[in-house]
Amino acid sequence: MFATTKGTVRRNKLSDFVDVRRSGIIAMKLAEGEGILDVQICTEMDDVLLTTAAGHCIRFPVTDVRVFSGRTSMGVRGINLADGDRVISQSILRHMDVSSEERIAYLKRAGAVRRGQNGDELEAVADADEAQEVAASTMELGEQRYVELSAAEQFVLTLSEQGFGKRSSSFEYRTTGRGGKGITAMSVTGKTGEVVASFPVEESDQIMLVTDGGKLIRTSVSGIRIAGRSTQGVIVFDTAEGEKVVSVERIGEEGDDSGNGNGNGNGGTV
Repeated sequence: MFATTKGTVRRNKLSDFVDVRRSGIIAMKLAEGEGILDVQICTEMDDVLLTTAAGHCIRFPVTDVRVFSGRTSMGVRGINLADGDRVISQSILRHMDVSSEERIAYLKRAGAVRRGQNGDELEAVADADEAQEVAASTMELGEQRYVELSAAEQFVLTLSEQGFGKRSSSFEYRTTGRGGKGITAMSVTGKTGEVVASFPVEESDQIMLVTDGGKLIRTSVSGIRIAGRSTQGVIVFDTAEGEKVVSVERIGEEGDDSGNGNGNGNGGTV
């Protein structure tokens, strides 16, 4: 799955890129000012998550994008961007068949469990429309279904250029059709700066953040708070005045780098 800075996506078979000359081949046709942001391996059992610098995102099934027969086409619209906005990340999430009522009921129960474990007060989840749905929902999940959803749950880490970050449940990113304006991925303000990275993480992962001033930190994902999708999160990297986070990289267990951040995916070396 190809994704561009202007919100275009395209799906190709891997076989289209078997015979690559040393001088390279054309991978995708781009509009003026457009660049390829990321390319990910996916299956028809996955979803695509696109996130923008202004804090919007959209999640849609891989199957919403047809398989293109050539490498020179421009693809189709994945997200409808606002003026001045750009896509900063593409992630592949596992698809899960779950109704809106089940998703909201799970978020309510899982949130209550986490607040009880951490001693946190109630925190707003998702956007205003969904918050009303959560408040109005009276559905109770059966224990077996709750366990199934818990096993399928992923967490998406979102980070901003001023070092703010949070983990949010993948169930907060509801699945829609491609091409829409999307939903809130993070509350972006002058305090947080633009979103610079968003990708799925595991509890055992670590991440490395690098600033344009040449500073970096390496920290455990487990220490980053799980918070609602539309919140701004907490300070992960206390950047100096005038300094911004420009690269984030996920480091898996035993230093295995997944390349899911916006860094160079160099196997955990710097």
